[in-house]
Amino acid sequence: MPDGFCTDCKAYTPIVFDHTAGDTICSECGLVLESRFIDETSEWRTFADESRDKDPNRVGAPSDPLLCGGGLGTVITKIGASCDSSFSSSRVIGQWQKVAQNPDASLINNFKRIGNMADTLGLMETIKNHAKELYKKVTDQNACRGRNLSPIMAACLYYACQEEGLPRTMKEIAMVTQGATKKDIYRAKRLVREKLEIGNKVIHARDLARRYCSNLGLNNLLTKAVLETVKKSEEFDIRRTSTSVLATIIYMITQLSDRKCSLRDIVLSAEVSESTIKGTFKDLHPYASRLIPKWYANEKDIRKLCFP
Repeated sequence: MPDGFCTDCKAYTPIVFDHTAGDTICSECGLVLESRFIDETSEWRTFADESRDKDPNRVGAPSDPLLCGGGLGTVITKIGASCDSSFSSSRVIGQWQKVAQNPDASLINNFKRIGNMADTLGLMETIKNHAKELYKKVTDQNACRGRNLSPIMAACLYYACQEEGLPRTMKEIAMVTQGATKKDIYRAKRLVREKLEIGNKVIHARDLARRYCSNLGLNNLLTKAVLETVKKSEEFDIRRTSTSVLATIIYMITQLSDRKCSLRDIVLSAEVSESTIKGTFKDLHPYASRLIPKWYANEKDIRKLCFP
């Protein structure tokens, strides 16, 4: 029971809410402190005409500027045989239904699919909305007709992540995309890039470093060392993918600390194989003393680094 200041008691007293009358009442003296207050909590009553309908919603979805008419439409339900004959003409009702039918039904369904993909990746609302906006622009150009929509939605989500400064790898996007292979998504990326004139930005290891370190539970000191090592590695000609370079650097940095991270955990987090990290380690090791910050480890310890 929350407390509130009562003007009669001249003190903070427990407050009682009368939801029926809309009053806030002092539990000590019974004084009505506030009347007709607005209850902003969820209302889980059903307002359906039939008792078997358990849907508690009394309003529709919020308006969406990407949909026709803001996404606010009307649906006329079917009329049963018990209704008055003057209102039960199936032909007239069918015509009304066609007029009132939501023209964006398929678009709404695809927006939900994009939203589910984004939720699975743990992406924030701005990225989700940006992906929907990109998808709407592609559909407005009739670029989706006769095509598999799954890879196109995945490509829109991929570019939305990039443009919002929180990129995801193709492997991560492909994992949450149903009905499409990685090859399909690459083709869809090319289509979306051409239609929307999006620049082909390369994902660098530094773009993924903070998230990977966070997923592995590395502290601020280790994360800082990883970031500086990744930045330094860009000065060398290391012909490896950004994820394999990052995974190897994380392994090297953690091996030089008391908080060692197992190779299996790094493999699962970065989604690269153990053999890939081993190969990248061989490429990075000759430059290790020039890559790893001097404040983090001395040259003698760095030279002792080895792959298990």
